[in-house]
Amino acid sequence: MAKRIVILGAGESGVGAAVLAKSKGFDVFVSDLGEISPKYRLVLNKYQLDFEEKQHTESLILSADEVVKSPGIPDTAPLIVKLKEKNIPVISEIEFAGRFSNAKMICITGSNGKTTTTLLLYHMLKKAGLHVGLAGNVGDSLAWQVAEKDYTHYVVELSSFQLDGMYDFRANIAILLNITPDHLDRYDYKMENYINSKFRILQNMKSEDSFVFCTDDDIIKKELMNCDTLAQLLPFSVQEIEEMCGWIENELLKIQYNENLFSMDKKDLSLPGIHNVYNSLASGIAGSVLQIRKEVIRESLSDFQGVDHRLEKVVRVRGIQFINDSKATNINSTWYALESMDEPVVWIVGGVDKGNDYSVLADLVKEKVKGIVCLGVDNSKIHAAFDGKVDFIVDAGSMKEAVTQAYQIASKEEVVLLSPACASFDLFKNYEDRGNQFKEEVRNL
Repeated sequence: MAKRIVILGAGESGVGAAVLAKSKGFDVFVSDLGEISPKYRLVLNKYQLDFEEKQHTESLILSADEVVKSPGIPDTAPLIVKLKEKNIPVISEIEFAGRFSNAKMICITGSNGKTTTTLLLYHMLKKAGLHVGLAGNVGDSLAWQVAEKDYTHYVVELSSFQLDGMYDFRANIAILLNITPDHLDRYDYKMENYINSKFRILQNMKSEDSFVFCTDDDIIKKELMNCDTLAQLLPFSVQEIEEMCGWIENELLKIQYNENLFSMDKKDLSLPGIHNVYNSLASGIAGSVLQIRKEVIRESLSDFQGVDHRLEKVVRVRGIQFINDSKATNINSTWYALESMDEPVVWIVGGVDKGNDYSVLADLVKEKVKGIVCLGVDNSKIHAAFDGKVDFIVDAGSMKEAVTQAYQIASKEEVVLLSPACASFDLFKNYEDRGNQFKEEVRNL
């Protein structure tokens, strides 16, 4: 009798897991508490998969041998609690997909910079001629690609939520960029729980695998002292040189892997800001491990075009530069955005607070920010942090209102920066919706 797999959530990862499970002969059932999009309903029907929407029928779900859940469903959801009480394994789509692939897995996590580094590495591997897939938080479902493609390599962006559902999955190259407070509402507001989640990327790694990490991050450095891994340790830094695999020296980005030294001028990197120096170092080290030619690494780091909604220059209106950084959903990401600004800033901030401590931005705001537009249902913490600290601080209840107010405050040769430092779910579907609305309203000025 076929093993019964239940998929909770019929988005990209859930439908991908269902397609893979069906191709492997499992008895598959898909359940989504919301309405399934027409795009994915067509796929479910095409593959003759049983599914339900707008409900979870417990009798059909609790009869599973194993459950693959969407990363958006918290472990505290009543249905997940019941599954675990019945000792029914609950895993992520990435964990499920990994069972059926022998491809090399290059996996990236961190509180900030994941998407940029993932897309930069994917760009590099494609330029090198490798047969590579893009998966995880970006690209197509890993499970779907495993079912229908024959890639030799995958570049996989992993969130803490995805890592939480991974047990036997193994990364061949793991990259940990940084750890700063984020998603603490999902981790009982305990930083140690979030740190432990990020470090799950190291589980199951072998001596022939490589762990690329930022040693400038105090949390990572401290945690590594208590961490036992067989993987080869490849640290990078912009503050230190000794014993580093990647570093900055005399404005040159340098990578030493085995006997090979790679070097390029920092000013030739395509992406601005110190955070992108870190992303470039991590990507260059991974490329070196994969024995990609130096010329290809150099070209990739100098011609990569960047990521939508991450310090994305939209347009200049009457000399005012509008920048879309909607992907900045936590304090640290916004810190890097403000740090990279050279002109006075009108900053659009706010949304669903995830336990933010705005005090870490105080010096940057004093130095660089002329005005603040608070865009959220509840802006009280932002006002408490910055009232009296900037020339202008106003509230907006919609993106149209926020853009209009920012435009009125800003002057020629200044910047309007949308860098919310918060989740988007109070006024928008997601950060992409928030960023797209920003771009649309800017173009309507």
